[in-house]
Amino acid sequence: MKTYMRLSRIIFFLPPLLILFFAQANAEEYNVIIPFGAYNPELNTSAEVWYDPPQMYVTVGDTVTWYNDDKEGHTVTSGEGSGRFGWMGDNFGKPNNIFDSDRFMPGESWSYKFENSGTFSYYCTIHPWMEGILIVEKQIPDYPHDATGTKLEFPLLQYTPDRNIEVNLSWDPPVIKTHEKIQFVYQFYDPQTNSNLAQMKYNFVIFQNGQEIFRDEGLSQIGGDYRNFVFSDSGSIIVRIEGIHSPSIFAESSVTVFGEVGSKEQRSVDFTTAVYDNPEKTSHETYHIKPAQRLTTYYELMLIIILVLAVMFLLAMFWLKKKPKIKDDKQGAVKS
Repeated sequence: MKTYMRLSRIIFFLPPLLILFFAQANAEEYNVIIPFGAYNPELNTSAEVWYDPPQMYVTVGDTVTWYNDDKEGHTVTSGEGSGRFGWMGDNFGKPNNIFDSDRFMPGESWSYKFENSGTFSYYCTIHPWMEGILIVEKQIPDYPHDATGTKLEFPLLQYTPDRNIEVNLSWDPPVIKTHEKIQFVYQFYDPQTNSNLAQMKYNFVIFQNGQEIFRDEGLSQIGGDYRNFVFSDSGSIIVRIEGIHSPSIFAESSVTVFGEVGSKEQRSVDFTTAVYDNPEKTSHETYHIKPAQRLTTYYELMLIIILVLAVMFLLAMFWLKKKPKIKDDKQGAVKS
């Protein structure tokens, strides 16, 4: 538990660092032109817009540069402008102090690097009818990674602390986004023989941002097991598979302990990654997050049937051996 608490504290503060890391690695530069004639609120000049383009999408870490091609000085100031005719009254815009270029003259430019996501409206304090919008989205990598940003190769491999069980894990899609169904697939192996372990009992647990958000008991089948899950929030996560053991009396004694495990930490593994906000979805339907009904009951029933048949066969053989022999009543009969 102490190990998890330390790990969760570290991972809780990693999402902003991950966003900054990917932003720095993939940063791009964009240009906005203040066209000639933007100083005119009636747009009866050659200018068709006041900022060109008037709306732009960028990602965190990108730099936007405004070039003044007009004949007058302008500013790029975050906040709400006056609207096309608001300046005719007493509305000259309301800055929100996120960024402000101050006045820069024709032929000059001003640049700003966006470190945070969000929608940023801006205007010119000298000509408050001039308005533009920048939409800054989070940088989402195109490959899976752990909570530190290290690229991952599937399947991931972890050993339980007692080194008795190897756990392989992968998920699909590789990059986890909110409101999108994710399938976690995992298998258990004997490290000594590299053989697949079936009928292993365990708990599948997900922690996000320091809180447990999902827990479910499982019993693995031949070939492994899986869980489906849909995340509503972004942030770093820990996928924990804990208390791995076999409840079966037929389990190999070399790889597991029959019955309950004395220390769940000795039979637990942790995997980390991050969930990103989905730019295409803002909600999702309710999914069944448990896997489809397994054939565990039928497996156990078949085993019982085989045992019953075996016992019946042994009893039949025993009865045949103990069955008294029938004497021949035709003793002394003359052969013809």
